[in-house]
Parts: sequence; structure tokens; C-alpha cells
Amino acid sequence: MSSEPDNERAASEAALERAALLAHIRHELASPINGIIGYTEMLLEDAAEQSTDDLQKILTAARQLHIRVNELLHPDRTSAQDLDLDAYGAHVRHELRTPINAINGYSEMLIEDATDAGQTALVADLEKIHAAGRRLLTLIEDIVHFSDLEAGARDLNPTDADVSSMIKSLAGTLQEFADASRAQGERSGLILVVDDSATNRDILTRRLSREGYEVVCAADGPEALQVVQQRKFDLVLLDIMMPYLNGYQVLERLKATPWLRDIPVIMISALDDIASIVRCIELGAEDYLPKPFNPVLLRARVETSLEKKRLRDREQAYLEQLRAERAKSERLLLNVLPAPIAERLKEQEGVIAESFAEATILFADVVGFTQMSARVSPEELVHLLNEIFSAFDRLAHRHRLEKIKTIGDCYMVVAGLPMRRADHVAAMAEMALDMQAALAQFNETRNAALNIRTGINTGPVVAGIIGTAKFAYDLWGDAVNTASRMESHSVPGRIQVTAATYERLRDKYVFEERGPITIKGKGEMLTYFLVGRK
Repeated sequence: MSSEPDNERAASEAALERAALLAHIRHELASPINGIIGYTEMLLEDAAEQSTDDLQKILTAARQLHIRVNELLHPDRTSAQDLDLDAYGAHVRHELRTPINAINGYSEMLIEDATDAGQTALVADLEKIHAAGRRLLTLIEDIVHFSDLEAGARDLNPTDADVSSMIKSLAGTLQEFADASRAQGERSGLILVVDDSATNRDILTRRLSREGYEVVCAADGPEALQVVQQRKFDLVLLDIMMPYLNGYQVLERLKATPWLRDIPVIMISALDDIASIVRCIELGAEDYLPKPFNPVLLRARVETSLEKKRLRDREQAYLEQLRAERAKSERLLLNVLPAPIAERLKEQEGVIAESFAEATILFADVVGFTQMSARVSPEELVHLLNEIFSAFDRLAHRHRLEKIKTIGDCYMVVAGLPMRRADHVAAMAEMALDMQAALAQFNETRNAALNIRTGINTGPVVAGIIGTAKFAYDLWGDAVNTASRMESHSVPGRIQVTAATYERLRDKYVFEERGPITIKGKGEMLTYFLVGRK
């Protein structure tokens, strides 16, 4: 015994197959009817006055036939499960036969007259009209056997063996949509209905609420513009003919407001002319819905607009996430590379290397940190070193210097690159003095006794990026090696500088001459200790 869901699905499939069959019948009837109307209209434009009356009668009959086909074969007229299809088919044939007979009768008479008059071109078009009329007669004879057609025992067109399978294919597609709709269950979305008619607002609210949507109403344009600011709407159904502000004006204001312009708007109106529809689309409306509302069309257009908005919202969320990730990557990149170098790297330059005629380099080593490592845990050790170097990083940022790297407990920074500056030597002197002050504050806070041994030199350098997997911005040149030697041969708590650096600073800073010292790889060098500012 079949289960209840199986019975429901079988009934649904039968109803959809009937709908597909009726759609095919309407299509088959529409083709010859449209042909008759088209040929007759063209003949009326060119015909002699004596032929006009009969052609006009054919055109009138064809238009009436078009209307009757749409009325009689509309799904609402044939959807009842207990409908006697054969009896209804006989009724349809009776209703359609009269205008078809008129078309065939008048076209036959006109063919005879045109043949006698030798109007060959006219005869050819009239025969096309007559052939279409005969085709219609054949089709309505088949309509009598509705039940046979629905059962698949008879094809609508005996010469087309694919009609039955086409109908079943269409019905299957419709069934898939129906299944998907049921699987979707309750829909979600906040919809604003704007209409000055209380009746229209009530109808739309009740229909949309049945579909699972939350509905808010506004009676006119000003109220709509106020309400739409208060909540985040997913869709607006907007009437055109309203007092105070018409629908066009409300639509223009919505699309002119940056935080409202992405809300989809469906215009609703009894104005069913093409100019109104075009105007709405030009102003940014998503769709257009004529009054009175067709429930199926209303549901389809609302669902489509909301789905488009969901896709746009998802796209915006992805773009926002992408922007956030890009910003995160930018921050990480700027932690490794100077901003100008990072920009050049993003532009996919090959080798990034540059010579600088003059820059000032500082090396600073935290003295006593190695001994401290034997007394504290590794976590505490790293935390303390991070605290010191973070203070140095803030000073480098304040003085607009470029930190190059840390090597163990040694800190390296440069002034005058990658952006050249005239005061690079003085900026580095300020950095060195402030680093001593920062470490003194650290010692006081932490009850520590650390020192820094600092060395500074000024001279030409080469700077660039090395590595492919892990980028590093680094410096090369004799000036860099000399600055490193100044640090390693300095004294804890003192800032040792070369003569090149001293010569550029002696007018503004206090120095103590250390005298010549022997530097490995350099021989004897005259050096100085930077003591303070003048």
C-alpha cells in the first residue's frame, strides 16, 4: 500500500504533467494564430479597399481566438482533479471552432477572388493564412481527447514523435522546482511594502507572510523613506502612483543613498505600459510587477530578487573578508619590509636593490642578557627581551628610522633609507640617546642591571631584499661592517661613533674622544663616545 508522501508526490507529478501538456497545447495553437494575425496585418496595410472588410473579419476572428485559447486553457481552469477532461475538451473545441471556421471561410473566398484577379503574391499569403486555419482545426480535434493526451496514448501532433517525451521532460523539470521549493521550507527575509491602498497592503502582507517573510508596511513615500532607515530590509515593493512622493521619486532617493542603494526594489503599478517599466529599470529597480497581482508571478519575482540580494550580500561579505585578509597581509609585510620596498615588491619587481651614497647605521647589544638567561625561564627571558626591543621599535618609529633586524640580543637600525633624508645622522644620535634612556627606565621598573653597548657609523651602503621563501631587507657595505665593529669594540653603557659620524654631529652634540683603537680588519681608527646634546 502506498504511503501518504508517495501519494502526494504522484498527485503532484500528475498535476505538473497536465500543466506541461496544457503549456504545449497553448504553444501549438499560438503558432498558427500568431501567423494568421501577422500575415493579415501586413495584407491590410497593402490591400485594396474592396478586400479590406474580409481581411478585417479574419483579423478580428484571430484575435478573439487568441483570447479564448488563453482563457480556456489557463491552468486555473483545468487544475481541478475531478474535472471531466473529455467533456471539457469538447467544450473547448466548440468555443474555438466558430472563429476558426470564420478564418477559413473568409480566406477561401479571398483566395478565389485574388486568383481570378491574377494577384499571385496576395494568393501566396492568403494560402498561408488558410493553411494555418486548417492546422487549427486539426489541433482542436485532438483537444477533444484530453484524457488520452494526458495518459500519453496520443501525441498532439502525429508527425512529431518527440512531443510526449518533451511534455514528460518539462513536467519533470517542474517537479524538480516544486521539490526544491518544498525542501526550502520557510523562507526568510524582511520586506517593506509601500502602497497608498490599504487593500493592496493587506493582500501583499498576507500573501508574503504565508510564504514565511516578515512584512512591514508604509502608506506613502515619506513614511517609506523614514521606515527604511530604521531596519535592514532585504526587499522593497514600491507602488508608483502615491500621494506626496510618487514611486519614481522614492526610488531615486533610495538609490541616491549609499547605505540604501543596494536594497532591491520591485515596482508595482497598474500602469502596464512599456515606458513606465523602462523608466523604473533605468532608475535602478530590480523588477516590475503589474496590478492586479498574479500570486505565482509575485512569488517568483520576490524569490528571485531576494536570491540575487543574498548572492550580492555573500559577495560583499567575501570582498570584506578579502579586504581584511589583504590588510592583515599588508601589516605582516610591513613588519618585515619598509613600506616603499613592500610597494615595489607588490608591483612584482625582479631584483630590489639600491645604492645609497650616505646612511647612518647603528648596532646595539644588550649587555648582561646572556647571564640573565641562566636565572630565568625561557618564557620570561623572551618576554623581557621583547619588552626592551618593543621600546626600541617605538623609538625607531618616532624618529622615522628603519629597523633592519635583531640578531639574538643585538638590535640593528638605519637612518637615511629607503627614503633619503638630510638629517639622518642627527636622527640616529637622538635614537641612540633615547635607547639609553629607555633601558634605564626598564632597569628601574624591572629592578634589573642591564646595559647596551652601541656603535654608530656613517657611509655608503647597498640595501635590498634577499630570499624568496622568507623575505628580508638588509644592508651591505664597508660602512655596515664598520658600524658593527664600533658596537663590538665599544664599552657597555657607551655610544661609540666613527670620525665620519662625529664630524657631522660635533656642533650640536657633546662627545668624548676615545682616541685611536685597533679594529679587526680596519687597523687603527680614531673613535668618539657620544655623551649627550649641547
